Amino acid sequence: MSANTSKPAADSRGAQTRSGRPLEFLSFTLGQEEYGIDIQKVQELRGYDAVTRIANAPDYIKGVVNLRGIIVPIIDMRIKFKLGTPSYDQFTVVIVLNIGGRVVGMVVDSVSDVITLSAEQIKPAPEMGSVLDTDYLIGLGTLDERMLILVDIDRLMSSEEMGLVEKAAA
Repeated sequence: MSANTSKPAADSRGAQTRSGRPLEFLSFTLGQEEYGIDIQKVQELRGYDAVTRIANAPDYIKGVVNLRGIIVPIIDMRIKFKLGTPSYDQFTVVIVLNIGGRVVGMVVDSVSDVITLSAEQIKPAPEMGSVLDTDYLIGLGTLDERMLILVDIDRLMSSEEMGLVEKAAA
């Protein structure tokens, strides 16, 4: 039995594994877990600075910052994923993303490194029923002893969410 008999795990979630090329993910931490997002969506990394709060915005939208003339909404992923009360320190990072031509900042506990994974290293996310919404997951990436929760950042920042973000920033 060859290793290529199964369909690539990330195929239906938007990650480009069909070509057989390895994928690169930026790894970051939220609480005790390590996550990964497609490195091609990352515009830059910044330290956490004060944001301008937006009235009536959802809790996870911390506010907006002016990034070289572009108003960028800042979303705290710890609040979005309900991972307890966030603390902001010297390790807190804002990952600036470019998603569908929109620029959004994502607050995470820390950024580790860029990890290259082959299709064989990406396993489908387990079905968790209503406990966990796996629609936002590409799958689980395994690298030696590490396991990354691979987030489909395009789906996570869905049109509904982006609509909320754009309303808040307007």
